[in-house]
Amino acid sequence: MKIIKSKSQRLCKTYCFVLFLATLSFESIGQKQSPDDLKAFRIEIQQTENGLKMKSTKGSAWLELDFNLIKYKPQAIDEYGMTQLGAESSVKDPKLADYLFTISRTKDGIALIGVEGIAWTKLAFSLSRNGRQSIDEMGMAD
Repeated sequence: MKIIKSKSQRLCKTYCFVLFLATLSFESIGQKQSPDDLKAFRIEIQQTENGLKMKSTKGSAWLELDFNLIKYKPQAIDEYGMTQLGAESSVKDPKLADYLFTISRTKDGIALIGVEGIAWTKLAFSLSRNGRQSIDEMGMAD
């Protein structure tokens, strides 16, 4: 009797765990935005002598950011400027793009990780001094 009870308990726990995992995977699929749901933004990233300069020409409250990046330490950027992951603004302006990404310096250049409101998940590129690269909600732009 005891053996049957423990097997049924184990089976029930396994079933609940599998059901829990299946629910998580369906939720993550449902949270992804299609490109049609994204609001447009455009940012130009430039490597300067002192660090990075970013100019937003579309979809952001900020126009220009200048900052230094410590190698391998990411900086979060959203439609309101520099922020920290987990401390994003809860106030959302419907006129602005709702995006969040991190930017970090790597040994080969710049790495971006899309967190929210962006079609891409990762972008990486080299950037020479005074070199420029534009990005938007879909990825690298001309």
